[in-house]
Amino acid sequence: MTRKIIIDTDPGQDDAVAILLALASPELEVLGITAVAGNVPLPLTQKNARIICELSGVIDVPVFAGCDAPLARKLVTAEHVHGKTGLDGIDLPEPEIPLQDQHAVDFIVETLRQHPANTVTLCPLGPLTNIAAAFNKAPDIVEKVQQIVLMGGAYFQVGNITPAAEFNIYVDPEAAEIVFKSKVDLVVMPLDVTHKALTTQPRVDAFRALGTRVGMAVASWTAFFERFDVAKYGSAGAPLHDPTVIAYLIDPKLFSGRHINVEIEVQSDLTRGMTVADWWRVTDRPANALFIGDIHADGFFALLTDRLSRL
Repeated sequence: MTRKIIIDTDPGQDDAVAILLALASPELEVLGITAVAGNVPLPLTQKNARIICELSGVIDVPVFAGCDAPLARKLVTAEHVHGKTGLDGIDLPEPEIPLQDQHAVDFIVETLRQHPANTVTLCPLGPLTNIAAAFNKAPDIVEKVQQIVLMGGAYFQVGNITPAAEFNIYVDPEAAEIVFKSKVDLVVMPLDVTHKALTTQPRVDAFRALGTRVGMAVASWTAFFERFDVAKYGSAGAPLHDPTVIAYLIDPKLFSGRHINVEIEVQSDLTRGMTVADWWRVTDRPANALFIGDIHADGFFALLTDRLSRL
């Protein structure tokens, strides 16, 4: 059984690797890729999504541009991590794949309405603006979503853009609040997991050793954004955040976590965008998310390298 997914993304080098992993995996049918403003502004994220599809050789997946700003805030971007294009590290040609005319939010709404309930999974890799906008526009689609598997938030690792907040949630906390309160079956890949999936030198070398355009691109991308994280965290490599979402869909046994309550802080200037995860279950607030806490990192990188070798 293939699993139908929509990838909502703000590419970003790690988003690119996640998209490539999905396109290389026969278990997944990518219905569309929806771009959102996040790591870089929307004109770049929609272009980057098309560049990645072209690199993969899978050129029949439609790409849609979505929201160019958060629901209620000014856009915060992360060129300091991803470079001015979002895909710095290797020069790739301008995409020939056309951008679809339809707005990403309308595509999400229409796709969920067209498919039977519980047959489409949403995979947000960036701020949750498009997903929340779709839920606001068409509340009837919420109960049709099979699952949302997202990269965002943190608990033990706290913040990477502020002391308290992870970037994706911080950029649009109002959108995150809508999604986390939606009662959809939610799986969360926080920094706690992604910081255990580090692009060490042997792992980057394995990508490069594939000897393909995809392998070289992934090695160059991971080497590029690694410089920022290694300097910041003093770690042996950079966290490879977004591919964990796709890996979970392919092999959930690589991950473990807890079904807990997670609330989004939207009021406080000090902790805005914080994912307040009741890991120790000290409140009686009902569980609303499977919050992943651990990953089999070697298994994850083995899966990733194997799949990328097919492109």
